[in-house]
Amino acid sequence: MNSYAKYYVPEQSQWPIIGAIGLFCIAFGAGNFVMELNKGQATHGLYLLMAGVATILFMIVGWFRNVISESMSGLYSRQMDISFRQGMSWFIFSEVMFFGAFFGALFFVRVFSVPWLGGHDGGSTHQVLWPHFQAHWPLIVTPKGEKTQAMEWLGVPLVNTVILLTSSVTLHFAHISLENNKRKPLAVCLGLTILLGLCFLFFQAKEYHHAYTQMGLTLQSGVYGNTFFMLTGFHGLHVTLGTIFLIVLFCRVLKGHFTPKKHFAFQAGSWYWHFVDVVWLCLFVFVYVL
Repeated sequence: MNSYAKYYVPEQSQWPIIGAIGLFCIAFGAGNFVMELNKGQATHGLYLLMAGVATILFMIVGWFRNVISESMSGLYSRQMDISFRQGMSWFIFSEVMFFGAFFGALFFVRVFSVPWLGGHDGGSTHQVLWPHFQAHWPLIVTPKGEKTQAMEWLGVPLVNTVILLTSSVTLHFAHISLENNKRKPLAVCLGLTILLGLCFLFFQAKEYHHAYTQMGLTLQSGVYGNTFFMLTGFHGLHVTLGTIFLIVLFCRVLKGHFTPKKHFAFQAGSWYWHFVDVVWLCLFVFVYVL
């Protein structure tokens, strides 16, 4: 007679709806904040955006606490572990599609739209839409005639690339230390990874400040400014979430959680962080260098 492993079915949770509310507030607040900022009006959207971020953080803390409690109580079986792996795999796949859409928009603009506006197809439509258009990338002149500057890959972008690549190495060594049950090297390498992630976010904020205050490169700087801030901004958001994930794992490591044979939460965080690093390499090549 076949024996089946138990499969834990959690109770109904309030966290998904709380997360949905938080995401709605972030999206609606961010949109209104940008529009109000352009018009010089009161930034009510900023308060809604901050409320959304606070709601998401509250949801993350509560949901993580529940999952950690269930895991440490021994409620999860091998079948549950397989479900977690499948869920994390599909989540990362959805993130690949998410960034794929933005990279697709960037490639379409560079390969099709810009040459078409420059009249490279032999037509004359560009003479009506934008007579003096120069088909080269990046577009540093907007349709209004305003000029901006392109972000160079040397400097902060290159430093951030080295930082993220180094963080992948330190996280890999942390994973190896966990598999060998070496707790001190595990904590040290994971702590270094978190520190590198925070350094990346600091330098990206510095880069944004430089772009807005000294380069004239903003979200309103035509399609170049749009694609630049959308791609790098969403990546920065993912680095922020990944750093929070790693901080939670670090706290669990200090409490003695995880064993060499049972540590999927750590592995999931590692998957996510390496994915974020790969996305940044693509960003560095296609947004900054080429």
